[in-house]
Amino acid sequence: MLWSLVRILAFVAVVAGLALGAGYLVETGTAIRIEIGNTEYTLGPLQAVIAALVLIGAIWLALKLTGFVLAVFRLLNGDETAISRYFSRAREKKGYRALGEGLLALASGEGRTALARALRAERYLKQPELTNLLVAQAAEQVGDRRKATEVYKALLRDDKTRFVGVRGLLRQKLEEGDTETALLLAKKAFVLKPRQEEIHDTLLRLQAEKRDWTGARETLSAKMKSGALPRDVYRRRDAVLALSEARDILAQGKSIEAREEAIEANRLSPDLVPAAVMAAQAYLEENRPRLATRILRKAWSVRPHPDLAAAFAAIRPDETPEERLKRFRSLIRMHPDQPVTRMLLAELHVAAKEYPEARKALGNLVETDPTTRALSLMAAIERGEGSPDSVVRAWLAKALAAPRGPQWVCDNCQTVHADWAPVCENCGSFDSLSWRKPVESVQALSDSAGMLPLLVGADENGEAVADQDEPKEMNTDTSPEETDTSAGEPGESEKPGPVLEGEVVALGGDGESKK
Repeated sequence: MLWSLVRILAFVAVVAGLALGAGYLVETGTAIRIEIGNTEYTLGPLQAVIAALVLIGAIWLALKLTGFVLAVFRLLNGDETAISRYFSRAREKKGYRALGEGLLALASGEGRTALARALRAERYLKQPELTNLLVAQAAEQVGDRRKATEVYKALLRDDKTRFVGVRGLLRQKLEEGDTETALLLAKKAFVLKPRQEEIHDTLLRLQAEKRDWTGARETLSAKMKSGALPRDVYRRRDAVLALSEARDILAQGKSIEAREEAIEANRLSPDLVPAAVMAAQAYLEENRPRLATRILRKAWSVRPHPDLAAAFAAIRPDETPEERLKRFRSLIRMHPDQPVTRMLLAELHVAAKEYPEARKALGNLVETDPTTRALSLMAAIERGEGSPDSVVRAWLAKALAAPRGPQWVCDNCQTVHADWAPVCENCGSFDSLSWRKPVESVQALSDSAGMLPLLVGADENGEAVADQDEPKEMNTDTSPEETDTSAGEPGESEKPGPVLEGEVVALGGDGESKK
């Protein structure tokens, strides 16, 4: 609006200036005398201006005629397109002007203006490879998807624009949620331009969503060879794909092939926690506990994780709590100040009924980092030391309202996952889950999180209540009083439940840690 007003004012100023200048010329009364041969011409001021304009027009016309004569001369010398090129120059000038205006309008978000300029440029230039893309993008901007689809399909007919057409259709199918067609288009685009980074990422994500792990590994390898992916990132993502493939193979009952893939995934990325756990399980099935121990220790040295502790405990399921505490010293010495290590040590002391040592291991963690697991451990310690039930219930009440600590969080959309997965279930990002604390407003219930009410609850015989197969979770819908209804009297004799006898309960989820 402001620009239109400025142009109108400028036009008025120019007209006023010309009128004022013409008035001055008329008032001067000075004549211009021109002699040509023996003839003399006398022109007034206004007549001189008109004569100058006529002369300029005559010169322009002479130049045009000269150009036409030259075009005819070239035609006579065998150049069959000389005349057509002469008359098309003006059209090309108008077409390129319209094309430029369309690009500017598209960048400014003026979709309708861009579409009008694009159609005008197409009419003048007759070069669809230049104008079709602008037409398609302008049509998308104004919501005319049918027109955009038609143009993208038209681009498929020309070798020079085929990739642009495929990419445009691919983007449309992704927006529509048609991943089946999008995967086919991504494969076609990958064949046309195997070094295009955007197509690499799109194809890899779609293949991972469809669980085509073999195809995804081939795509990842091609991206690395093109130089678009650092080797360390390639090894990490290749390990993720190998682990995912191992899980699918195991689900099909092919345990031998699954072991091989899990071991390969661990070799590619030793700090990939799910791969380390699965590889350790594979070695245990082959009766090779030393290799399983070495894998878990190496992974723990890079990044401690509760699942690694649980897998380390499973290497010797029948050992006593004292023997387990001694064997775990090699892990605890690596990262003694980490919260996960302190809680692990406290858990081991609780299993061995060494409650003062458990309290010492936990330290001030319930104050500096009060997570559900830490507070539940404190409840277990208080009960083991014979504290009143009211004290135990108070710690359990705090545990119910406390944050769960580190969980699997998508770095792209911040969605919390109960278990590690190669692809985010919310945004579809590949290899985006990190083991970290989520945003305070985001909390997730982890199905694999083992909590410690089973250390507090006891049956009529005074034995800890525990599921023989897997640890129970605290029911967040139950009040602390209801949770403790089965608890015996303080100081009553008890023995550790099967969870602490067979494995270390690793609270907070399972999976791996991102690089």
